[in-house]
Amino acid sequence: MRIAVLTTDNREHQRTYGEAQPRFGPAIEAVLQGLAELPDLEIHVICCTQQPMNTPVKLSKNTWFHLLHVPKIGWLRTGYQGCVRAIRRKIRELKPDIVHGQGTERECGLSAAFSGFPNVITIHGNIDAIARSTKAPIGSYWWWTAILERFALPRTIGVFCNSTYTESVVKPRARKTWLVPNAVRRDFFEVPLPEPAARAKPILLNIGLIAPHKRQLALLELAEQLHREGLPFEIQFIGAADPLDKYAATFLKRIKTAEDNGFARHLGTKSLPELIESLDAASALVHVPFEEAFGLVVAEALARNLKFFGTNVGGIRDIARGIEGAELFELQDRPGLRIAIANWLRAGCVQPQTAALEMKKRYHPKVIALRHAEIYREVAARA
Repeated sequence: MRIAVLTTDNREHQRTYGEAQPRFGPAIEAVLQGLAELPDLEIHVICCTQQPMNTPVKLSKNTWFHLLHVPKIGWLRTGYQGCVRAIRRKIRELKPDIVHGQGTERECGLSAAFSGFPNVITIHGNIDAIARSTKAPIGSYWWWTAILERFALPRTIGVFCNSTYTESVVKPRARKTWLVPNAVRRDFFEVPLPEPAARAKPILLNIGLIAPHKRQLALLELAEQLHREGLPFEIQFIGAADPLDKYAATFLKRIKTAEDNGFARHLGTKSLPELIESLDAASALVHVPFEEAFGLVVAEALARNLKFFGTNVGGIRDIARGIEGAELFELQDRPGLRIAIANWLRAGCVQPQTAALEMKKRYHPKVIALRHAEIYREVAARA
């Protein structure tokens, strides 16, 4: 069976055109790892770029890569019409059995819906929900992207939903939905877990883009309260912070004071090996967004047997359900979250022992890829 996977190459997103190898988001990278293990599938990954780049022809034994040059005018300002048309031309050439659009954040979902072939779309982030919860201004990126998402979803055969929350949001607008969690990259399972070790100062991690819906400022305030209580810890924030963004700029200003006081640090972005190293040096993940379609970083942290504190929202509920050491709190229950972290610090930072094994059973790339293949066969049989 031939599958065309439409996704974004992060070299385009981050304007790093000199890199020789394509880079994908964590969820895409993980599912491609799994699909590469299924020899009965022929995978064609298709991405668009505003600048020509050197690129490999194949990513694995059964996975080809196609990078399409689309001038700037063909992107968001024209509703990604240039991307849609370039992808449709390539798909007519490839003649796949299924076209799979990965996400509605950019051109992928829209291009799948207009491909002219049987198609499905995966939701990675609920754009309409994000736009509403952040009160996205008219004409902003999130405002436009939400409109395009609402346009694409009813026009695809079905939608892969990465959590029960996402499915509840999408179901009224989709013909059919399937519950398919995001996969966790293979490295999180294959790098040996570290031996338990005593740490002079426990490290709490927060991982993700510094943005309003991730609520890093609220978490920094909570850390300040714990610090005033005299508890020994350091909270480390990993993620990009754009100094031109108002929220991120405020965070960068506040974190400098916290760094001077010795209880917090902002580490910027990390490569995959560096991220795993940071997780293994930490004792807990604290993730407190008010909107989260899935929460891949939570599954990644639990795959390294970290303690987890988080908000009881979105897909985080699915990941944390039945997992040793995972504690969830309502958005308004900041006192409860603070008390729980304080009690855990005072009790010696007990770590879970079984979380990693459960994450492997649920979210290993091959497990998720097999579910993809099952749905592809279902869609092909109906087409």
